Amino acid sequence: MLKSTTVALKPADVDKKWIVIDAEGVVVGRLATFIANRLRGKHLPTYTPHVDLGDHVIVVNADKVVFTGKKLTDKIYYRHTGHPGGIKSTTPQKVLNGRFPERVLEKAVERMLPKESPLARLQMTHLRIFAGATHTHEAQQPEIVDFKSMSAKNFRSI
Repeated sequence: MLKSTTVALKPADVDKKWIVIDAEGVVVGRLATFIANRLRGKHLPTYTPHVDLGDHVIVVNADKVVFTGKKLTDKIYYRHTGHPGGIKSTTPQKVLNGRFPERVLEKAVERMLPKESPLARLQMTHLRIFAGATHTHEAQQPEIVDFKSMSAKNFRSI
């Protein structure tokens, strides 16, 4: 009698890679989906849901991401201060033109990972987002992933 079993990876058996993605002119939602899958490790045939086996992802030019349609001005991000009547709102345009433009992409990826879990918090620490064209992780010898050329829908001219 044949018996097939699925092998569950142990954390010690995981081999993590470092990748760099240039986000200039790339659609935010498509890029966030790609990054979330790489952080979780879903691109690997050995994917195990309860083990952190995803890659380390470095994103450069995060301040030059684009939105499709009128989302740049019409989309609204809400947050709450914790006090009564303390709901605050902003648009992606204000965030991208503000002090921390990389937060648009960071929050998009964070909201695609499992909610309120220690594993998701650990996987978010493997994401490095830089607003400019340079990054500080050359020592890790990351490989460059050309996300723009994967699909024509990934790229929008500004």
